[in-house]
Amino acid sequence: MNFRKRQPDDELEINLIPLIDVLLVILIFLAATTSFNRYQQLQLTLPRASAEAMQPDALRLAISQDGLYAVEGQLLPGTTVADITDALRQARGALSATADDAASLRLIIDADARAPHAAVVRAMEAARLTGIERVHFSTQAAQ
Repeated sequence: MNFRKRQPDDELEINLIPLIDVLLVILIFLAATTSFNRYQQLQLTLPRASAEAMQPDALRLAISQDGLYAVEGQLLPGTTVADITDALRQARGALSATADDAASLRLIIDADARAPHAAVVRAMEAARLTGIERVHFSTQAAQ
């Protein structure tokens, strides 16, 4: 039996050198197996705009940055789909009387760059309700 008392200089120590060695091996392993490839989520090819002469059988609908509408230069009092639909029907009736083929009627939307997306969607919905199947967006010519 060992009846000796424990001496104060026998303190436990944690040896850090093996711990550092293991961490360095893990770090080297992670660095060697990591791939640094850059993946791109979407491949986009943006269209270029080209100027085209305006057709006589086209209605023009302008949308301001505040969400206000104008059909053929006449400001609309409301901004609902019903207001836009009524204005497009009136303009379509006036244009169909002068156009040769009412089925080839086009709507050209001139939207400000800062116009709300919802305003453009309302204009497209009004065109659908009016029966206009050909909707185009005007752009600035690329320089």
